[in-house]
Amino acid sequence: MARTDIRRSQPPRGGKPAKPAPTGLRLFIRRLFVWGGSLALLGVLALAVAVGLTAQNLPSFEQIKSQQNEQMIVVRARDGTQLVSLGPSYGKWVGHREIPQVMKDAMLSVEDRRFYSHPGIDPIGLARSFWVRFQEGRFTQGGSTITQQLARTVFLNNSKTLARKLREAVLALALEWKFSKDQILELYLNKVYFGGGAYGVDSASRKFFGHPATEISLPEAAIIAGLVKAPSNYAPTADADAAVSRGTVVLGLMVENGKVSAAEADKTDLKKIEFAREAGQNSVRYFTDWALPQLDMLIGETDQPIEVWTTLDVRLQAAATDAIQRNVPGGAQGALVSMDRDGAVLALVGGTDYVTTNYNRAINAVRQPGSAWKLFVYLAALEAGYTPNAEVVDEPVTIQGWSPRNSNGQFAGKIDVRTAFTYSTNTVAAQLGQEVGFSAVAGIAKRFGITTPISTVPSMVLGTNEVRLIDLTRSFAVISAKGKAVEPYGITKVATTDGEVLYQREKKDMPTLVPAYVTTGITDMLQSAVAIGTGRAAQIGRPVAGKTGTTTANKDGWFVGFSSGVTTGVWMGRDDDRPVPGLQGGTAPARAFASYMKVAVAGRPVERFETDATLPAWQLEGEEDVLMSGAPEDYHYVDEQGNLIAPQQPGDSPAPKGPADKGGLVPVPPPAAGEDFLNEATGRQRTPASSPQ
Repeated sequence: MARTDIRRSQPPRGGKPAKPAPTGLRLFIRRLFVWGGSLALLGVLALAVAVGLTAQNLPSFEQIKSQQNEQMIVVRARDGTQLVSLGPSYGKWVGHREIPQVMKDAMLSVEDRRFYSHPGIDPIGLARSFWVRFQEGRFTQGGSTITQQLARTVFLNNSKTLARKLREAVLALALEWKFSKDQILELYLNKVYFGGGAYGVDSASRKFFGHPATEISLPEAAIIAGLVKAPSNYAPTADADAAVSRGTVVLGLMVENGKVSAAEADKTDLKKIEFAREAGQNSVRYFTDWALPQLDMLIGETDQPIEVWTTLDVRLQAAATDAIQRNVPGGAQGALVSMDRDGAVLALVGGTDYVTTNYNRAINAVRQPGSAWKLFVYLAALEAGYTPNAEVVDEPVTIQGWSPRNSNGQFAGKIDVRTAFTYSTNTVAAQLGQEVGFSAVAGIAKRFGITTPISTVPSMVLGTNEVRLIDLTRSFAVISAKGKAVEPYGITKVATTDGEVLYQREKKDMPTLVPAYVTTGITDMLQSAVAIGTGRAAQIGRPVAGKTGTTTANKDGWFVGFSSGVTTGVWMGRDDDRPVPGLQGGTAPARAFASYMKVAVAGRPVERFETDATLPAWQLEGEEDVLMSGAPEDYHYVDEQGNLIAPQQPGDSPAPKGPADKGGLVPVPPPAAGEDFLNEATGRQRTPASSPQ
């Protein structure tokens, strides 16, 4: 038994000794190579499949070319000049052959010098990036190729996650699979962001240098190429010195890569480059803030880049801005709206400075108009049968406990309607309002375009209801249009950047709101107010019709008027509703009106009104209106909500609001023009807040 075991343990005769079994380390290394190689092969196959599938699903070149992440809106003035560009600006598409070679060389030198030799991912660049990371402890060099940047720009975001980097790599390889190098470079140069809202070399060239990309020079190419690294920091609109400094770095890289000679670089002085000045966008933004929201009604939703042609006159907008800034009292604000005879808004200023405050006082602010409201009182009286020559009596009057007074504290006795209007006599306005009916006055105000709620308490005849400047200006424009309804508008045409017209304004046949004798009569009186009345400061050397307005304690000053087919309204006051010393409608607002209108009508023929003003033979002293005098406990007065408050006796509790027939809110008859027309004309949806009360 033992012999047999001994034989088995001996090696066979003539044979080689058996190999020793592999140790644990050798076995691990062998398995590592086998499994590692297998996994690497599977990874390569998986990557190839992923890239292939991604390449098949990529959009076509034309689809990527037309794709934009955000909508661009170019706003143009009535003469076609560009006012502002909102959203990203993409410029014109520049084909590969049209892009100057110097621009391509500059971009490749600074962003991807091995662009034409790598497959979309640059292993050398990645290795260098990681080596610098190892040496300095942080990434100071990017390893992304132009193809990767294109993938990120078109398909991804800028999040710094591993998943996003992997998707970026797959997309870059797929782009290289599907498109040629020249196509990729063309897409990149037309898509990449250069700062200042400019996407693509053409937009950057136009924005920073004032000419198309086809005219880019060497120093300009160096600056543009340098912006990609940090557009927000290097863009000339952000820091011109930083842009020049970065351009110098790009120029050095171009020399290093043999794209320009050292001598040529030495001759290039980037500091001598003159950057294009940006067009002023200050007060124009008040207009665009009003006009552009109307696009939703005109063309509906679209993500196409569009150009919007407007009614704004650049020259008149500048004159309007200057008129407000030069005449507004210190610490106060001012606003101006000017429109043509058909409602086309020629100029719109919503404040003294858009950058400081973008609140649009011309459109959104609601303020008491003072005596400018008397337009509606006298319109209602004329429609009821009064004439400018009709006799009225300026005498003390009390209506439902309210006793208005004239600004000079005196009463003139028997005068005519024209004189009462010319000198803004409060007592006569109150009597006329009572006779024709306060609801009738409210009704004609609604008919003429007032969109704010109207209270019919007696003091409403003196302008206690709040209005918007654009609405009141529109009402006066109806008089200028001889009674035809006026619809303020700011957009005439909308088209895509490819020329497809999406909207074209058509001329509308507007309804007549009042008979001709009414507009003739009110024009007669409006002329008198400017010729010898409270609006004398608004004279411009040609026929002008208009009306002043001043509220209690000089909180608001107004002047609204028209001449030669242009109607303009001016408001001044403080946003906090505090008094402005010396502010009256016949002072600063009238002067601003005259300053602007001299420019606005300069190129228009002088137009005589259909009625010649018959002026009073004598003049009354004093200008502007005073709603009341004395202390609150001595008289009936109107609170901020328009409620009539009775005199209080010692120990009395505050008087309750009276019923509708004693100074409360009385329903106003429906406007003669119809609610549908008013809603369409104003571009507003009817809401409880805007309904007559």
